[in-house]
Amino acid sequence: MNRTTDIIAISSVERIPTLETVQAIPRERILKLVFEKGVQSQREAVGQKLKNELPGFQIGIHTIEPEINIAKLITDQEIETNQAFFEQCAKDYRKLGEELLFKLVDELDLKLNKDFPMETFNELKCDKRQIGKIKGWRYFVHGFHCGFENNETGQLIEVPLVFGLEFGDLDPYFFSKFIKSTSNYRPLPVDIFEDYADGVRIIERMVSLGKFERICSNVGNHYGVVVADRAKVGIKSYLELEKMSQEQNKQIERPKFNFWSFIGLKK
Repeated sequence: MNRTTDIIAISSVERIPTLETVQAIPRERILKLVFEKGVQSQREAVGQKLKNELPGFQIGIHTIEPEINIAKLITDQEIETNQAFFEQCAKDYRKLGEELLFKLVDELDLKLNKDFPMETFNELKCDKRQIGKIKGWRYFVHGFHCGFENNETGQLIEVPLVFGLEFGDLDPYFFSKFIKSTSNYRPLPVDIFEDYADGVRIIERMVSLGKFERICSNVGNHYGVVVADRAKVGIKSYLELEKMSQEQNKQIERPKFNFWSFIGLKK
């Protein structure tokens, strides 16, 4: 569903809609406040006030144009009503991510580091295998993920590489894109208009409902969220990985382990 935009010219502060008026906006509409010359200097202050007082909305203060865009985000009630749907989406994400990751490992004949898959996939960033195709999918290794896109359906999924053999971590933006690009989910039981901002609200609410839970990753100060109803797998911390590597280095007299080099970042 496409959104429509209502434009209000702001010639004075009196023309700024009340909080009650803004809160009544349906999610299918965007409210654009265009500040005229006499009040343009007040745009940022007004935008910040709206951000503080409207937590369930996305308030976009344009950095160049004299405007503020206001959009209502997915509500707690909508998420709660559709919690079974979002839970199933998370399970599907985890299952598909694991299938594609192992399919790629087999196709490229990789020796997967099961404790830290990113070490294995960092090898692909050094040659022409970083981007490629496997059996109906295109893939792209980048950052902490390996992205996949289905050649026929356009389905998108980003598989995390820093949670050991746990491939169900749900990034807000990537989770929204997965849901919206999965043909089997259409029509969606609830609209997702803002991929990142709605995704954040979905994940946070599902955590509070006990349907999703937080997990640690292989990388320090990096955390993830996965569906709670799953077969749990162990995830080694970077300290555990470092200790393991140091013990291996002692046995074969290798140079001292450096975690940042281990993940492909020199330090």
